[in-house]
Amino acid sequence: MASNKEQFVMPAGMKKWGIGLTAVGVLALVLGIFLLANSNDEHSRIRFWAVLLQNSTFFLLIVNASMFFICATTLAWAAWPVALRRIPEAISTLVPIFGILAFAVLMGIVFGTKDGELIYHWINKEHVSHDKILSAKSGFLNPTFFTIWTILTLLAWWYFGKRMRQLGDKADEQQMGLEQAKKFTWSMTIRAAVFLVAFGLTVASTIPWLWLMSIDAHWYSTMYSWYTFASTFVSGMSLIAIFVVFMKNQGYLTYVTEEHIHDVGKFMFAFSIFWTYLWFSQYMLIWYSNQPEETKYFQPRLLGSFRGLFFLNLILNFVAPFIILMKRGTKRNYTILTFAAVIIIFGHWIDFYQMVMPGTVGEHAQLSWYEFGIAIGYVGMIIWLTGRALEKRPLVARYHPFLKESIIHHT
Repeated sequence: MASNKEQFVMPAGMKKWGIGLTAVGVLALVLGIFLLANSNDEHSRIRFWAVLLQNSTFFLLIVNASMFFICATTLAWAAWPVALRRIPEAISTLVPIFGILAFAVLMGIVFGTKDGELIYHWINKEHVSHDKILSAKSGFLNPTFFTIWTILTLLAWWYFGKRMRQLGDKADEQQMGLEQAKKFTWSMTIRAAVFLVAFGLTVASTIPWLWLMSIDAHWYSTMYSWYTFASTFVSGMSLIAIFVVFMKNQGYLTYVTEEHIHDVGKFMFAFSIFWTYLWFSQYMLIWYSNQPEETKYFQPRLLGSFRGLFFLNLILNFVAPFIILMKRGTKRNYTILTFAAVIIIFGHWIDFYQMVMPGTVGEHAQLSWYEFGIAIGYVGMIIWLTGRALEKRPLVARYHPFLKESIIHHT
């Protein structure tokens, strides 16, 4: 029988906030349908879809980053995450839900509206036939390949993530002998490796090209997928940090200490630096080459109406995390770490806004009720659905072979 510290019960306040924020998102969507999607103004209709594209892809990749974290640390045979493993496992259960939402948005853009051609220019076959660059990319930039690869990707994330969680449930069943523990560890390692291969073939390469970079289809960057990965992974680690701190404040996760919190903070700090490295390298190389087909991506972001957000992006995602998390003590302070996590998630939401809006809405982009309303809805779903997932399993994988090592973890 699980003790009250091993079995999570969602507080009424958490449930209320989760459902309430989700309702705000639904209301924003309904108003968006009536006021934007059905508007006579072309820019309003594009804005409706562009905001959905930004949020659906951003939050899907964030929750999927939790399973990447589990699999990467499993493959490394890292013991320290075992004490808090149930948090990223619960967050990763949102992948199929957010995957369905993202798929609906992507298919709505590609097949559901004529305005989709103004977001993904490669949809229009006649336009492609008269465009040398788009014609050269038509082998993969076409609705059929886009749809099939999106479906296969979402199914792979869902299936391999589910299999990983199912195997993790065996750590709740019974005490393992030496041979059982070896077999369990080896099985986890193999499944983690399979997930990472699927992740590498999608998030680390093709999916950012198709979903996001093809908005600016005449431009390309060999760093784009890594840039997208870094943005969503550091946001995913920040989301894990918020839930870990919340659970600790509620009296749960008794095996999780400031040593574990410190390591989560180190991931947030390190990948903020990694994101900045990619941000600078991508920008510097394109600026140095000064080629029209390259620099035109940054011109509207650096010189146009997005100039303020361009530099705010760097402040939120590099300067703030660097200053806040540089010291050892701040990575062990619940309040400061949570503050940094919120800044990072919001900063990379702005980053995705910068990635989507200049090539879709352009000068007509705005940060208003619709943009924030949809984002708030996703935040509400994360709170509510993650809380429900946490209630379904013990918070401690009590028979995991690495649990003891995780409990005595010290940095």
